[in-house]
Amino acid sequence: MGTLGKAIYTVGCWIRGTGQAIDRLGSSLQGGHYFQEHLSRHRTLMNIFDKAPVVDKDAFIATSASVIGDVQIGRGSSIWYGCVLRGDVNSISIGSGTNIQDNSLVHVAKSNLGGKELPTIIGNNVTVGHGAVLHGCVVEDEAFVGMGATLLDGVVVEKHGMVAAGTLVRQDTRIPSGEVWGGNPAKFLRKLTDEEIAFISQSATNYTNLAQVHAAENAKSFDEIEFEKALRKKYAHKDEEYDAMLGVVREIPPELILPDNVLPDKAQKASQK
Repeated sequence: MGTLGKAIYTVGCWIRGTGQAIDRLGSSLQGGHYFQEHLSRHRTLMNIFDKAPVVDKDAFIATSASVIGDVQIGRGSSIWYGCVLRGDVNSISIGSGTNIQDNSLVHVAKSNLGGKELPTIIGNNVTVGHGAVLHGCVVEDEAFVGMGATLLDGVVVEKHGMVAAGTLVRQDTRIPSGEVWGGNPAKFLRKLTDEEIAFISQSATNYTNLAQVHAAENAKSFDEIEFEKALRKKYAHKDEEYDAMLGVVREIPPELILPDNVLPDKAQKASQK
């Protein structure tokens, strides 16, 4: 951030602080009749009933996710934006290398009518697509749950099992290894091919790698973000990491290609990230 940018930022902070002070003064003059606005107190990790989430240091938890209570998350797993994992009346266990994609819900049941406890157990290298709902169920290693699918109490998805997008899997249904189930209610559709089984494993690996990129970006300071924005705007460099993730190759016009000695050391390092 340049000198002018810092000055504008400082003035902005002063104006906001002054406005907040005036608002507090006005509220105090109104007495008991004023409207009090509460700021958000979102907590990504939250205790409940003296139970605290246990998250491996190499897992990625998006800042807008909510991981609550008796939840364990293994190494290299990722919990994406808008997800809710609520381990209050029972426990949630997630293995390593698993991804729970954006806006998914994972909850538990204390027990069913027969008294059987129903935690949610998700194994290693599992992919759970966007907007899925998993409730008191078991998803074994290298299984795949499609976008918008719902798994109800007592469901078991065996290793290399696949639940198609939008599927409703009724209570106590078992999806055997190597099978695709879909529909409402879920029913057997077909066997998985060897290529599809390999895809499930590769999908988990892809999300583990992608999570590292998001974790690094979320960890950047305000100054780092502003510096990189200015750098990219000035030098119009392609982002090789992003292009590699998309699998595309972009050609840079010759007039935008600058020799390395034009960039200062700090700019060179940032442009290579």
